[in-house]
Amino acid sequence: MNTQSLRFSRADKAKFFRTLNKRVNDYFKDNNIKRTGNWKLYLKSAIMFSIFLAPYFVLLTIDMPNWAQLLLTVVMGVGMAGLGMNVMHDGNHGSFSTKKWVNKLMGSSIYILAGNVYNWQVQHNVLHHTYTNIHGHDEDLEAGRVLRFSKHAKWYKYQKYQHYYSVLLYGLLTFNWAITTDFMQMRRYLKRKLSYGELQSPAKQWSVLVITKLIYLTVWIVLPLIFIDVVWWKVLLGFFVMHYVAGLILSVVFQLAHVVEDTAMPLPDESGTMKNTWAIHQLFTTANFGTKNKIVNWFTGGLNHQVEHHIFPHISHVHYTKISKIVKETASEFNLPYIEYKTTRKAIIAHFKHLKEMGMKPALA
Repeated sequence: MNTQSLRFSRADKAKFFRTLNKRVNDYFKDNNIKRTGNWKLYLKSAIMFSIFLAPYFVLLTIDMPNWAQLLLTVVMGVGMAGLGMNVMHDGNHGSFSTKKWVNKLMGSSIYILAGNVYNWQVQHNVLHHTYTNIHGHDEDLEAGRVLRFSKHAKWYKYQKYQHYYSVLLYGLLTFNWAITTDFMQMRRYLKRKLSYGELQSPAKQWSVLVITKLIYLTVWIVLPLIFIDVVWWKVLLGFFVMHYVAGLILSVVFQLAHVVEDTAMPLPDESGTMKNTWAIHQLFTTANFGTKNKIVNWFTGGLNHQVEHHIFPHISHVHYTKISKIVKETASEFNLPYIEYKTTRKAIIAHFKHLKEMGMKPALA
């Protein structure tokens, strides 16, 4: 995967992005509001931290039946996903606050979610946001041999069942972060000297990774084993359930934005140049879903407004509903797509239809 050899077209004679960017900037200027988070985000952050962490402290301090303990791990999984989508995500995009230290602090919440700041910023901010849906460049399309998201990926016979078994694997997302993924990613990214901002020394990155993983396992496994009067395997089961719930929510939300029927997965030409400019590329490869649903809007941290997020990743998600009208009207004016599923259910159907299609044996050329 050689990102240096890929570039986007500069041919935008109609100046779509310049026009759109001016209109969005005018919106913030005319309304005298900042592009970063506001009190709504700060309140929601407090709620998400509470949903995630309050059950943990209850488990450590109050004796309760096993079924209640298991139920609290489910609640923690929901909070874990909500914290990642609303707080960590905006923090690591630099859109949570105008203050860098606040963004860094909120972005660092990924450490209590089993992840790593460096790895996440490279995979998400650099590879995914730059090379969206480009096979061999966007790692969000990579699922080894188990799942086939793109027609450009190699097909295996068992993948014809992937629209059935995929959902079972989606729940393993954050569990894999905690155990193996971060170590493999760090080795790969440091070898390629990838970074989001200034590249820190490999020794420092590895030290941070190892230390934060040890602290993480201590907090979520060792301390419960000490303070909760249950057998060890029940602690591990609760840990797994928490991660499975969070992983399932996060995976499904991620897939509905890009791996659906209507989004494109283009490749560069022989010279390594993409057909469209970067901003126009985002319109062809990204989809919105359920944007009229207030609960989905609130809980997903604007990740159902992926079109707006991909074009303006440094704007906090609390503003996406407002600027979406500008983006949609401008895209229509320039005769460009604006992919949107009216409901989350329709987006889920579109995702699994795509999986079914990608699981079919490719026709011979």
